[in-house]
Amino acid sequence: MHLNSPIISTPPPKNNQDACLYVVATPIGNLEDITFRAIKILKQADLIAAEDTRHTGKLLRSYNIKTPLISYHEYNEERRTPELIEKLKTGVAIALVSDAGTPTVADPGFRLIKAAIANTVKVVPIPGVSAPITAISAAGMPTDIFIFIGFPSPKKTKRRLQLHNLATETATIVFYISPKRLLTFLQELIDVWGDRYAVLGREMTKIYEEFLRGRLSEIMTILQQRPAIKGECTLLVSGFKQDKAAMSKIVQAEIQKELTCSGAKISVVTKMISKKYSVPRNEVYAAALNWKRKKEK
Repeated sequence: MHLNSPIISTPPPKNNQDACLYVVATPIGNLEDITFRAIKILKQADLIAAEDTRHTGKLLRSYNIKTPLISYHEYNEERRTPELIEKLKTGVAIALVSDAGTPTVADPGFRLIKAAIANTVKVVPIPGVSAPITAISAAGMPTDIFIFIGFPSPKKTKRRLQLHNLATETATIVFYISPKRLLTFLQELIDVWGDRYAVLGREMTKIYEEFLRGRLSEIMTILQQRPAIKGECTLLVSGFKQDKAAMSKIVQAEIQKELTCSGAKISVVTKMISKKYSVPRNEVYAAALNWKRKKEK
């Protein structure tokens, strides 16, 4: 639960030349993973806009940082953004932080940064930890190209559509996923994409840091044997590799989705899927006809 405290009064700006919006990355677990520059900025800023003031307060106390805090999260950002912009325009230096990692990467902050730019307020990134990059660095998977999706949709229909749209993506794909939804999501990935190689980073940089590597089904089996799954999870899944078995599974899933959800004719579905996946039209048509016949039995 976030604090919804009213806007607090801030002291006069310490240095008008430094007045700007700092986007400050903070640790994702281990408090020692903060940069010297981040500590300096958090001390020098006039105000810190934090996703959860109680959570950030623990970090500040660890480094004897006494800068005033104000809450800035997804539930109050629309109301609070104009207030912070007015402060920035009067010369107040504000540091934006999230609960962990880099602000705006699946965290609040985009609205404030966009407004700052629109008001010609200087925006300065203070780089540091980011969970996707942390996971990728230790995964042992191709990193020349990767796609960060963040949290998949909580709605099953929309989530399935996301997976279908990513089915032929060849880059490594990175997700954030709640531990409560992890097993369900792994099964959905297997259903739509097949049993691909993956790496699960759990509790990264913390005491119980863990990396599970293997096929999606292998990771799923390990997790199913545990009484509970806890901690922050980042899942990396290998991209699509062209092979007949994998393509057949994807095409079958696409046929089922289109014939069930859109109600389109087999000829229309066949043409669309054949073009999308570069599969001969007669093969797609035969698979679609076979699926429809089985359903009608």
